[in-house]
Amino acid sequence: MALDFLIIGAGPAGLACAIEARRRGFSCAVADKGCLTDSIHRFPADLVFFSTPGLLQIGELVFVSPSFRPTRAEVLRYYRAVADHYELAIRPYEKVTAIQPVEGGFTVKTEQAARGARAVEAKRVIVATGYYDNPNPLLVDGEDLPKVSHYYTEGHPYRGMNVAIIGGKNSAAEAALGYWRAGARVTLIHRGDALSDSVKYWVRPDMEKRLELGQIKAMFNTVMTRITRAEVETQNLVTGARETIANDFVFALTGYHPDPSLLIGAGAKIDPLTLEPVYDPATLETPVKGLYVAGSIIAGINNNKVFIENSREHGKMIMNAAGR
Repeated sequence: MALDFLIIGAGPAGLACAIEARRRGFSCAVADKGCLTDSIHRFPADLVFFSTPGLLQIGELVFVSPSFRPTRAEVLRYYRAVADHYELAIRPYEKVTAIQPVEGGFTVKTEQAARGARAVEAKRVIVATGYYDNPNPLLVDGEDLPKVSHYYTEGHPYRGMNVAIIGGKNSAAEAALGYWRAGARVTLIHRGDALSDSVKYWVRPDMEKRLELGQIKAMFNTVMTRITRAEVETQNLVTGARETIANDFVFALTGYHPDPSLLIGAGAKIDPLTLEPVYDPATLETPVKGLYVAGSIIAGINNNKVFIENSREHGKMIMNAAGR
C-alpha cells in the first residue's frame, strides 16, 4: 500500500514534516542515507549553537536545556527524543537513488546495506535533503589528496601539525581556534581582507586576539593555488606575491551546496545558477504534482537564508496544501 508521504531527509525540516503528517493522519516514513539528523551529528564535537533551544524546537515537545546556547550533544539528544515521542518511522542509512512519477504518485527507489535495493510507493514525496553533504570545491591541484577535508570535527588529532584553514566565516574561525587550542600550528587563508561579519560575536574577540598575538597566522586577500603532500602554495590577490608554506593538513571550510539531482530526475525545474528549485512559495510544491521541497534545499546555494527556526513551519505549509 502506498504511503501518503515519503520524506527524504531526516534533518529537523524532514522531522517537522513527519510530525505534521502524523498529526493530520497521513501515513509517512522518513528515509535518510545517514543517521537521524546526520548533518548535526557530523558538526564539530564541541559546537555551541547560535540558536536558543526554543528556536530549535519542533512539534510541541519542549526543548529543555540548562544553557542559553545548547551544545551539539544536547541538540542530538533532543531530536532523538522528538523521533521517539512522535513515533516517527525513520529509515536510517537508506539512500534514495531515484524518484519516478507514476500514475497516482511516485515510485521511489532506495538502497540500504542490509536490504539492498527496493522500491517504495508513495502518493507524495517531500525532498528535505539539505546541503551539508556537498562541499564547495576549491578547484586547485591537489584537492583530492587524503590530507584535504571540507569538515572540521575536533582539534586533538592535529597536535603539532601544520594546519591550513581556508575560509573567513564562522566555521573557519571556530576551527582555527579549535586546532590552535589542541596544539596545531594554524594558518588561516582567506580571499577577503578581514574576517567575515558572520563570525559569532563570542568567537570574534577570541579569534582577533589570537591573530593579534601571532598565535594564529592569517593570510588575508589570499587564495590557495596548489596543494602538495608537504606544502601548499598561495597567491596574494592584491600584490600577486606567491608563497609556499609547510603543511600537513588542509581544511577547506568554504561552504556547501545542495544536490538537486533527485529533483531533476523527477522532472522538477532547477535554476542552473542558484540551484534553487522552482516551487510554489505558499505550498512548497514543485511543478511536479505531489513533489514538495522543505528545509534549506529551497534556497539553493543561498542556504544561509533558511534555518531550523524558519524551516520548521514547512511541514504545516505542505500539509495544508495536501488538504488536511
